Amino acid sequence: MRDDMIRFLPVSLTTILVELADLDETLALFASLAADPIDGIEEAVPAARTVMIRFRPDVVSAVQLATAISKRDLSVKPEPSDKLVEIAVRYDGEDLADVAGHTGLSVEEVIRRHTESEFTVAFCGFAPGFGYLAGGDPALHVPRRQSPRTRIPAGSVALAGPFSGVYPQASPGGWQIIGTTPERMWDIDREPGALLQPGYRVRFYDIARRQPPIAMETAKSVSPANDHALEAGPHFKVLASPLPATFQDLGRFGQTGQGVSASGALDQASFNAANRLTGNPAGTPCLELVLGGFSFESSARTVIGLTGAPCPVMITAKGQSITRPAYEPISIEPGDIVTIGNPERGMRSYLSVRGGFAVTPILGSAATDTLAVVGPALVKAGTVLGLKTDMHDLASVSIFEAPAFDFPTVKDVVTLDVVLGPRTDWCTQKGLETLAGQIWQVTPQSNRIGIRLAGETPVERTNNAELPSEGTATGAIQIPPNGQPVLFLADHPLTGGYPVIGAVAEYHLDIAGQLPINAKIRFRPIAPFAEIVPDKNA
Repeated sequence: MRDDMIRFLPVSLTTILVELADLDETLALFASLAADPIDGIEEAVPAARTVMIRFRPDVVSAVQLATAISKRDLSVKPEPSDKLVEIAVRYDGEDLADVAGHTGLSVEEVIRRHTESEFTVAFCGFAPGFGYLAGGDPALHVPRRQSPRTRIPAGSVALAGPFSGVYPQASPGGWQIIGTTPERMWDIDREPGALLQPGYRVRFYDIARRQPPIAMETAKSVSPANDHALEAGPHFKVLASPLPATFQDLGRFGQTGQGVSASGALDQASFNAANRLTGNPAGTPCLELVLGGFSFESSARTVIGLTGAPCPVMITAKGQSITRPAYEPISIEPGDIVTIGNPERGMRSYLSVRGGFAVTPILGSAATDTLAVVGPALVKAGTVLGLKTDMHDLASVSIFEAPAFDFPTVKDVVTLDVVLGPRTDWCTQKGLETLAGQIWQVTPQSNRIGIRLAGETPVERTNNAELPSEGTATGAIQIPPNGQPVLFLADHPLTGGYPVIGAVAEYHLDIAGQLPINAKIRFRPIAPFAEIVPDKNA
């Protein structure tokens, strides 16, 4: 293939970005990797003109990956899918007249060209079920809105650049809205949840000219047991949860084709320690608590464990209370009330129970993704948490657990190692010096999706041009036009349109997930930014 048209860019210690000439080459590489996988690749995320590849460095190196990919023939287009999805549209969008003005066409001609086009789902991202549809009439290529809307309703049919798409849920966005559809683009009770899958062919039709067929009743998944059913068995009843708790495990992998990222525990070392405390198998779902204050009454005799941000654990029984520290197994009896105190350090704690919580996995994981709204419901006061009664495959409780690092306080300056790339060259040298030389403060607008940072001097970009959507990794440091970085955490969007100057090294992600509001960060690049060069002699 043409070596001058492909770049291999670092993303993190376990991820690279392959930049290609255009969407056709992107789809060709993605299809090639699916048909003839390279050992060590764990996941590939296609986008407008890139493929982000997560790999196992103990199996294959970044240079070996680049070398193997550089030898692929990308001139072969993937075979069209035999799957055609037809989507009914009411062409009543707020931006329909503006699109007509941009294109020099009449509104009627815009509608005609949109309905006569056949699109292909190039890739999914932004939100679960959001497919980027390529292949429409070139006359309908229009820019994003100069001022994005803070809320676009679910079902909005929109255009941006060479793509068409349908918003699966209400969200902010800058695409030009030309209509609405009653179709559900994302339905967790459907298999698969996303109506549009990469490679599917898509056509739109005008409801004003052809009414949609009567929808068939879709199969529903088993509904979770109600609180009365859970109360019949061993359970915890939540008495207080000042900030909603979430169920988390090691993450939801293999769902990028539907636009769903991994999610999972933000501090995986603490999560794993919590399960060892209670003798559970690795990956057993735990509760992720934010800033303590969580309280529950137990109906069962069991053992719990608390790790992460250190909080005192108070157990009240028959009017008497005792306090136990974190990081040790704690026995509780029926009727005991357990209250988790507030941490002086860190942000998140992990609560495990021997045998595990009775929680139903969704898309192969019990992690609650707060951005995608996938996974078990948030845990609040009044929630009843069922406990598993199957005690097979349990190990002895661990009595030798300890924190993996010193949890940060609001007074600390935490140094995070950074791998520069893939879009470091979208920032000036001054911007790079600002990133590494300035102390950044964690703002209250931070959450599981990402940490919004504030610094006295913004990171200077070379320009404010629009970056075609491309995959983003946990730990990515995105630089929006205002120059104030956003550090992506586990619930980040699968793709993004702002340049990523670098990513926090994987071994510092756990401590990043423990940064409290108003804590301070110093970024430390571990090496200069450099493209990955294939080995010509291999």
